[in-house]
Amino acid sequence: MNRIGIDLGGTKIEGILLNPNGEEISQKRIPTLREEGYDSILKRMVSLIDSMRAASNTDVSIGVCTPGAISPVTGVMKNSNTQCLIGKPLKDDLEEKLNKKISMENDANCFALAEAVLGAGKGNNVVFGVIMGTGVGGGIILNGKIHRGRHFIAGEWGHHVIVENGRECYCGNRGCVETYISGTALEKRWMELTGEKKRMENIIPLYNNDKYRDILLKWKIEFLNHFGQALANIVNILDPDIIVLGGGLSNIDFLYEDGKQAVYDHVFSDVIDTSIIKNKLGDSAGVFGAALLGEIG
Repeated sequence: MNRIGIDLGGTKIEGILLNPNGEEISQKRIPTLREEGYDSILKRMVSLIDSMRAASNTDVSIGVCTPGAISPVTGVMKNSNTQCLIGKPLKDDLEEKLNKKISMENDANCFALAEAVLGAGKGNNVVFGVIMGTGVGGGIILNGKIHRGRHFIAGEWGHHVIVENGRECYCGNRGCVETYISGTALEKRWMELTGEKKRMENIIPLYNNDKYRDILLKWKIEFLNHFGQALANIVNILDPDIIVLGGGLSNIDFLYEDGKQAVYDHVFSDVIDTSIIKNKLGDSAGVFGAALLGEIG
């Protein structure tokens, strides 16, 4: 059986068709056009899936990677930054229009699954996949399977509280990991320290600029301390074989030396050798993870 994976993103919808050996048969990207609303997104997804099915010479499994999760109680979408999806029965609607059962997971779980099975975490039994970008999320893979938890929130380390009465988070709590080490939070902290609005990709290169040396050192120390505390909590609870970093912040080189040491400094163990490494699949992890859902997710 061939496998179709669909990655529904905020700006694009990506589809891939794989043969049983995991080899690519077809791949296509179309704009999401989320400003046109839910019905438009649904129609575009169905059209993309139909084109992938037409390219297959045999039956297919279909997996979909989404920004957000399905509520285990109501069956509708929740926690999505594509807000027109919230409260919508996306899985049911797709199955009705496709006349076929599908698998659906949030983007962090799809990332973690792809990296555990095909990418940087391959060969490890317990993999924690980290998403660090605009927000902070994660997925847990145990022996090649997604661990979802009772309430489908396993891996949501972005909403662990690491600073009592800290920064306000959209979730309603204060001091969440996401309010300190997401790209959005780090850019905001830079603005507080310098009065300058800069994006992450423009902050890191300033290491070579004497004007920012002291401020950048303070910014980095704060970042590493919060990163170390937050990820050490995961190690203390889950004790994974390997941690794979993904998202835009995974391109920050110092996380793999200074960042790893910051984690080790907070772990409750006399010896620690947990690997903390960069992803291998990049932006394609979501769509590959979605394709795997029908088989092993």
